[in-house]
Amino acid sequence: MDRHSPLHSALLSPDQMHLMDLMAIDNGVPGFELMKNAGRAVFDRLIAAFPDVELIHIFCGPGNNGGDGYIVAELLRQAGRSVRVFALGDPEQLPGDGGFAFRQWRGETFPISEMEPDAAELVVDALFGAGLARDIEGETAAIINEINESGTPVLSIDLPSGISGASGKVCGVGILAEETVTFFRQKPGHVLNPGKGHCGQITIADIGIADKFLETLSVTTFENATGLWQAVWPGYTPDSNKYTRGHAVILSGGEFSTGASRLSATAALRAGAGLVSVTGDRTALRVHAAHLTAVMLKPADTLDELSDILSDLRITAIGAGPGLGTDQSARAKLDAVLATSAALTLDADVFTLFADSPEVLFEQLKSRDRMSVLTPHEGEFKRIFGPLPADADKMEIAKSAAERSTSVVVLKGSDTVIAAPDGRIAINSNAPPWLSTAGSGDVLTGIITGLLAQGMPAFEAACAGVWLHGEAGNRCGPYLTADDLESGLAELLEEDSHDWAEDIDAEETED
Repeated sequence: MDRHSPLHSALLSPDQMHLMDLMAIDNGVPGFELMKNAGRAVFDRLIAAFPDVELIHIFCGPGNNGGDGYIVAELLRQAGRSVRVFALGDPEQLPGDGGFAFRQWRGETFPISEMEPDAAELVVDALFGAGLARDIEGETAAIINEINESGTPVLSIDLPSGISGASGKVCGVGILAEETVTFFRQKPGHVLNPGKGHCGQITIADIGIADKFLETLSVTTFENATGLWQAVWPGYTPDSNKYTRGHAVILSGGEFSTGASRLSATAALRAGAGLVSVTGDRTALRVHAAHLTAVMLKPADTLDELSDILSDLRITAIGAGPGLGTDQSARAKLDAVLATSAALTLDADVFTLFADSPEVLFEQLKSRDRMSVLTPHEGEFKRIFGPLPADADKMEIAKSAAERSTSVVVLKGSDTVIAAPDGRIAINSNAPPWLSTAGSGDVLTGIITGLLAQGMPAFEAACAGVWLHGEAGNRCGPYLTADDLESGLAELLEEDSHDWAEDIDAEETED
């Protein structure tokens, strides 16, 4: 598999992961070999992460996750660690490979009712795997609560027990792990809230399933990573100039609402657009003029003047919404934007302006030749797409919104989901919590607009923009302000962007 293939960051549903297990078995890898490899991977991570623990309690469930736990227990016993194993249900009834794993365990097994998690230095959670599809209740729920309340660190196998691998939802109760070891590929539940917050440090282990098997699946869900968009990264060419790198235009708000659009404009320029202009009325542009140097200013006091500016076919992308306003004048400006042929990033006030007539916006978006990118946070999402069900699956609602709007939808949050109308989904996991600050979303709008201006397709531009935004936040560190993000982005692009382009160029040369 190409080392830059998006499949390296594929997120597999529990059913897809089961198919991978079966395919490996059909191709000569015994099922018990996979289980032994999984147990060995957990053992290796346990020794590395908790080198000094001696007394370890392992809680084994009634399926293959429990089988992994028995393998780990025996390896720890052989390594001289003190191990106590507690079984949920009768381990003698474990079927298949799980039963065989139990019979390899040479120590004593206790009923789980005798557990004392606070007496251990470490708990290994092997109760339930990623395929759990029912709520945990009664005695089992009480056991998980007791483990969580004990304060003893937990290493979970595959996924913390009680977390849905398909959605990240808590099925009644869920283990709070310090470490999680999963196999071959992550599941959506590892990177979506609230499951993400239950996993702690995640290790992805190779257990003998060949990467090539993934190519037989129609994988549409990914963790957002450079492999998703590196192949279309604009980079630089020897003959590139500011005109070939695209012209992005950002709509300004009024005189006292210029900050948001200015953040977008400087981010678009930093993201590589060859030219960036801010357009708005003259009173607003006078404020911008006191702050902007490399960004051009295009005065438009009337709708006709704005339409004339936007009719320039050299404009390749437009960002609209941050600080734009919510009056009829702003709505008319948006109609002018939607009438252009440029790629669009729509954010913020756009969702308020069309809250009473979302289908009008969707029809306009559908009629355009180029796909647009919408970047709402949850509150803005509700304005345009309606209230979220109590048991909403974030992936499914983003996917539905993308189909309905014929646009790429970036549903922002600590687990931002990027969805395309064709069903592709990327879940972002690199954003630090300190990105939740005023103006941060305006910077994201600018980054995506700058990438669209350079010709990146909408889904890839959105994925790249969200990833760059998160990584820039990591570079800046805690207590950043939105103004700081440009410096973080500059550092990131200076250090890493050449590698993305050079790696692809090298592969094309080899081909």
